[in-house]
Amino acid sequence: MRAIVIGAGLAGSEVAWQLAERGVRVVLFEMKPVRFSPAHQSPELAELVCSNSLRGAGLGNAVGLLKEEMRRLGSLVLRIADETAVPAGRALAVDRTEFSRRITAEIEAHANIVVRREEVTQLPAGELVVLASGPLTAPALASELAAIVGGESLYFYDAISPIVYADTVDFTGLYRASRYGKGDDDYVNIPLDRAGYEAFVAALVAGETVAPYAFEKAIYFEGCLPVEVLAGRGPETLAHGPMKPVGLVDPRTGRRPHAVVQLRQENKEGTLLSLVGFQTKLRYPEQERIFRMLPGLENARFARLGSVHRNTYILSPLLLDATLRLRKDPRILFTGQMTGVEGYVESAALGILAGLSAGRLACGLGPVAPPPTTAIGALLAYVSGGDPDHFQPMNINYGLFAPVQEPARGPRAARKALDRGRILDRAARDFAAWVEAQDFPSAG
Repeated sequence: MRAIVIGAGLAGSEVAWQLAERGVRVVLFEMKPVRFSPAHQSPELAELVCSNSLRGAGLGNAVGLLKEEMRRLGSLVLRIADETAVPAGRALAVDRTEFSRRITAEIEAHANIVVRREEVTQLPAGELVVLASGPLTAPALASELAAIVGGESLYFYDAISPIVYADTVDFTGLYRASRYGKGDDDYVNIPLDRAGYEAFVAALVAGETVAPYAFEKAIYFEGCLPVEVLAGRGPETLAHGPMKPVGLVDPRTGRRPHAVVQLRQENKEGTLLSLVGFQTKLRYPEQERIFRMLPGLENARFARLGSVHRNTYILSPLLLDATLRLRKDPRILFTGQMTGVEGYVESAALGILAGLSAGRLACGLGPVAPPPTTAIGALLAYVSGGDPDHFQPMNINYGLFAPVQEPARGPRAARKALDRGRILDRAARDFAAWVEAQDFPSAG
């Protein structure tokens, strides 16, 4: 039996890889370069829009745990990410170009995968299908899906940050440092005094933005708000958010600036730098004018300006079962950001799970669902069993895990740290037991 996978982003690539590695023949549809979404520019598979997309690299947090579970399940995305990593302190950042090129090469070279570069407007009838078309699903397919799931999809807006060429930055007044000295001084810091900060914030608030269409309502994911939206919430909001100076003492003065803008290396060569946390929907001329107000960026040349795009996702708790299958048509599985998870790591994680489930279905077996005490299981429980009246895109976080029995006692900070440690330990044990008990047979 074969499986159809629609969409070759991180989730779709993981689905195809998991299926193919288990002997299932895969037809992987990708509409690029026939058609590009508003946020994508490269014809390569698994395209990223920023380098630091895979977040924290340590095991002492929820996303680190999620990545470790993915590695144990043979994640293609994390293997390539580890091999194409660039310096980013305690984060896992990658060379975007090399990352996508490597994944494309491995997918296209796999004997069990056929990549078809064409836009899908209708789902094939009677076949096992995995939908991984992403939050920027093309209109024709989105209309088809709306008809299949029986109602309009939900949506929100997401924005991406500008990138500057490093050789156009004046580093004279800037300094390298990672917050609290944790890392290898991987970030370039632009210090601002109060007057400079206030002038910059005023310009952001007054800047002309790209307005949504009249029939759309601008709903932003709280974890990725445009910088000008944050600035509009209060004069000091940015100084306590993406421009927070805490832990970034200027070594030349021995003092902490009023605010700091961080630049992060975007590629291995260090020729590109992105403005950390500066996703924006400002119009392009406004971006160039306002961001050049920052010290060192007066003559900066932009390799990419920020943009805004509509992200679509389905109301998964009403539509999907606990193994990502569409309740009304179990031959169809949804995965990735289309299900209402936020972030590349989370999208790829559900891609792995959908691939494992589809592989078992192709062999005439039942799909799989890891326990909700694990990181992947917690994500799955959220998208399939969350509150449909308050459902919105979600990153992996401790709030998705069931609390531990007999919570720790003592000061609040100590209790919180201890309980989170116990959640991580429980997840590791339960995940290991679940993997040991699984049978992922080959269809070959």
